[in-house]
Amino acid sequence: MYQFFKKILFMLSAETAHELTIDAFAAVTNLSLSGAIPGPKKQKPVTVFGIEFPNAVGLAAGLDKNGDAIDALGAFGFGFVEVGTVTPKPQPGNPQPRLFRIPEKEAIINRMGFNNKGVDYLVERVKKSNYSGVIGINIGKNKDTPEEEAVNDYLICLEKVYPVADYIAVNLSSPNTPGLRNLQFGENLAKLISALQARQQELDESHKHTPILIKIAPDLTDEEVKSLAATFNELKVEGVIATNTTVSRDAVEGCVHAEETGGLSGSPVRDQSNHVLKLFREQLDDSIPLIGVGGVMSEHDAEEKLKMGADLVQVYTGFIYQGPGLIKKAVERLARL
Repeated sequence: MYQFFKKILFMLSAETAHELTIDAFAAVTNLSLSGAIPGPKKQKPVTVFGIEFPNAVGLAAGLDKNGDAIDALGAFGFGFVEVGTVTPKPQPGNPQPRLFRIPEKEAIINRMGFNNKGVDYLVERVKKSNYSGVIGINIGKNKDTPEEEAVNDYLICLEKVYPVADYIAVNLSSPNTPGLRNLQFGENLAKLISALQARQQELDESHKHTPILIKIAPDLTDEEVKSLAATFNELKVEGVIATNTTVSRDAVEGCVHAEETGGLSGSPVRDQSNHVLKLFREQLDDSIPLIGVGGVMSEHDAEEKLKMGADLVQVYTGFIYQGPGLIKKAVERLARL
């Protein structure tokens, strides 16, 4: 059934198809029809970050930026749904076109630029959700916020999402916001994490504890991974998401749209993402869990992430190309491990 709808959707521009799909999922959510969607027959709960996840397969941030379709997406069998990236103020993102498919490589290039309706809108959507799984909220900075003031944007988002999120993902690795990836390194990184942790301690006095995770890029040298891991160990971060999209085009060279700027996701990012994931697992303290994301196009890819040290996995581009059946297969596969 999905392959039929996929043919129709792939006749449209990538962003038009995305918007129509989210609108359809939002309608299912608003009409409380999510229960009609069949999920996996068998699940294996897993506890990570002190949270019990119904299963280890989640939806990565970027698909449901505003939290409009949480219930419908969750009904497909995801153990957790990560919404966002959200910013303090609404912003339109980068000019269109900004989303491109490379079907022969099962890949997508996006330079969306954190287009979203703002943190206040997303918080209200999360409050209205009836999804019984885990909800993560991915936070970022507005495009027009200077790099040296980025901490303030993250603190604004942290405070507003803290009461409604099960965990918070700090996006420092999107290639589509100027200067954002600079926050992954050195004093910038330590300053940001320390500020978030200090505010987290204050919020814990009046709210349940909400773990803060850091999402990093796949375009890191081994030495950069080791340096980041040392910082994460020293600051005792609660979790790492590895990885975001890549700016490399080696795996899609010569393909239509390959020269478009933005982040590349899907099959081409799998090997690099797995390499970074494996190296982080070797370098991080055992107490710091990892979410593996990047190139999960089959249930075998999901299993491979766990074998390389991930505690949870996330899917995005695989969901676009393979449909809901991928989630069912991956959840049931991991339940047998």
